[in-house]
Amino acid sequence: MTRSFLLASALTAVLSVPALAQDADQVVATVNGQEITLGQMIVMKQSIQDPAMAGMPAPALWDMMLDQLVRQTAVADAAADTPAVRAQLELQRRNTLASATVAQIAEAEPTDAEVQASYDRLFQDAGSVTEYNAAHILVETEEEATALKAEVEGGADFGDVAEANSTGPSGPNRGDLGWFSADQMVAPFAEAVSAMEPGQLSDPVQTEFGWHVIRLNETRLREAPPLAEVRDQIAQMVLREKVEAEIARLVDEADVQKTEGVDPALLDRADLLEAN
Repeated sequence: MTRSFLLASALTAVLSVPALAQDADQVVATVNGQEITLGQMIVMKQSIQDPAMAGMPAPALWDMMLDQLVRQTAVADAAADTPAVRAQLELQRRNTLASATVAQIAEAEPTDAEVQASYDRLFQDAGSVTEYNAAHILVETEEEATALKAEVEGGADFGDVAEANSTGPSGPNRGDLGWFSADQMVAPFAEAVSAMEPGQLSDPVQTEFGWHVIRLNETRLREAPPLAEVRDQIAQMVLREKVEAEIARLVDEADVQKTEGVDPALLDRADLLEAN
């Protein structure tokens, strides 16, 4: 009977103690009237980079972080309220809020339909765009190009001639340019290649880089990669486009009023930050 009474009394005592509110605004300390909150402690823990520190027992980590925040708050309270301090605080506040907005926008994963639509848009020309595999010899004058073309036509190996004479970065690679589409090359070069047949050697072609003798090796139609191979990249692109579109919308809807007549030279007036 006595034991049951004691247990009941203990339970009543526990239930009568008000529970601390478990939210980010819970105050864990005050320094000169300034509140340090549970949310600030959590954010501080999230910013810890040292694995050993992050792995400390919770009570020890709590005491260490709270002591650091108390010290920080006490020292910060002694800071002079200058334009420089106010400007830095406001920039940090805006940056934090802007980052939070972007993170919120980016939370939603792109849907399969969005990824498919972007894939279709990116590769809508697949199968209709011609790609070229070619090599060239690049020299400074038309006379040099003509002479080198004659040398190749006389039986000299194109790669050997390119390696020995070409001034371009492809020279050490025996003139090889790999695969490319016409829009990746300057117009005269692209026009020349587009008119050639595989195995053909061009007449000298002048571009802003000099004179080229081109050998077209082969052509192919550009193929779209399987969606599964590029899905992650396309999903990131869709997400980036959604974030940029939302930022553009927010800026467009903002009431922006720029002050006219402020001298840009004032950017160099660091002394203005010292006044109270």
